[in-house]
Amino acid sequence: MSNERPFCDGLHRRDVLRIGTAGLFGAGLSLSHLLPAQGATASGRVKDTGVSVIFVFLKGGLSTMDTFDMKPKAPAEFRGEFDPIATNVPNVQICEYLPRMAQNMDKLSLVRSFGHRNSDHGAADHYMLTGYMPGPGFNGGITPNNHRPAHGSVIAKLLGTTGNVPPYVCVPTMLNSGGPAYLGPSVSPMVIAADPNSPDFSVPDIAPPLSLAANRLDSRRELLKSVDRFQKAAEVEANTSARTVSVFRQKAFDLMTSGDAKRAFDIHAEPEKLRNEYGRNTLGQSCLMARRLVEAGVRCVTVEHSNWDTHDNNFSVLKKDLLPPLDAALPTLLSDLMDRGMYSKTLVVVTGEFGRTPRINKNAGRDHWGPSFTLLLAGGGVQGGRVIGASDARAERPADSPLGPEDMCATMYHLLGIDPNQEFLTPEGRPVKVVNNGKVMRGLL
Repeated sequence: MSNERPFCDGLHRRDVLRIGTAGLFGAGLSLSHLLPAQGATASGRVKDTGVSVIFVFLKGGLSTMDTFDMKPKAPAEFRGEFDPIATNVPNVQICEYLPRMAQNMDKLSLVRSFGHRNSDHGAADHYMLTGYMPGPGFNGGITPNNHRPAHGSVIAKLLGTTGNVPPYVCVPTMLNSGGPAYLGPSVSPMVIAADPNSPDFSVPDIAPPLSLAANRLDSRRELLKSVDRFQKAAEVEANTSARTVSVFRQKAFDLMTSGDAKRAFDIHAEPEKLRNEYGRNTLGQSCLMARRLVEAGVRCVTVEHSNWDTHDNNFSVLKKDLLPPLDAALPTLLSDLMDRGMYSKTLVVVTGEFGRTPRINKNAGRDHWGPSFTLLLAGGGVQGGRVIGASDARAERPADSPLGPEDMCATMYHLLGIDPNQEFLTPEGRPVKVVNNGKVMRGLL
């Protein structure tokens, strides 16, 4: 299923995919966007727990008041059109249009006192993906003003990979704030830049050109090494662009010669029955791809799914277009991880950049709302069936124990064995914490 409603900034999902396909590993977004400086060095200790992350980002902002934090007793202009139903966890209710989720609530937990202070797409994306609120001069993530590295790049930097696959992958596209910032090109994500639900889905970056046999790549690489006019400059601090190209080129060679990578990205190898259970749509097949990648050794997969920006006809769009794929994909992912013995070692996080306004607007929609929404977590050391905190009677603000992106990131890093207070040294020698002032959400563990 394709959702072609534009975001409130006028972009369509297909436009984002078109941008993402412009080059290897997102380089088409411009090399300077991905990494304007040398990689940072880290200080501190890491105790790798073997946990990987699947981060499902519902781009545009999920209306959690209509899904996971319903307020049936609120006034009509707040509560909306949907009714709550019981789940398999006593006293926990969710939306009637998430029946499969309701029967799997014991596998995941909700943070209902979550929120932050920004309701703009670009800045909120950055906040949720990095744990850092962007400062003055931030321009929506299009260029690296005030950028911090995304959690996927931090994980790639500190933990690497457990196989012959990239440590950090984005599917099907990369969000503007999903890059490495000052951590450098070696931990930029591999961007699939194709829809796994497409019948002819493939990942061009793991196959050599048709005119070039794979067994000739090594000799071609040696020849390139001897004549590359950038090679010498790439070894000099001043030539950042050449150094960047060198890193991307090395990644390309490594992927093209990796049998493990080819197998990991071959979604057509999955049984038809399982593919159907995930859902024959972009979200479902992206979640299935994420499971395959984690199984192969990828440490962080970010699944980007659009478009949850429901300013108009919120209830109709949720009911017909958005909730059915979510209700198939997420329960199947959790069950699949459990069946394969991967659940305890795979942290699944589901969120948008913010929630939606508690008050319904004149177009039967809900607008951007950062102050209060619900975060979903499962697996990887998170105890299922728990509800942490609560929002107030109209879901306008957390009623108790307010938590935010810093706390989410601190909890993720803690579960992976990364000290949230660990510091990176930027190219200028400035110490920057992995996440600033985040608290581990121990009530989930």
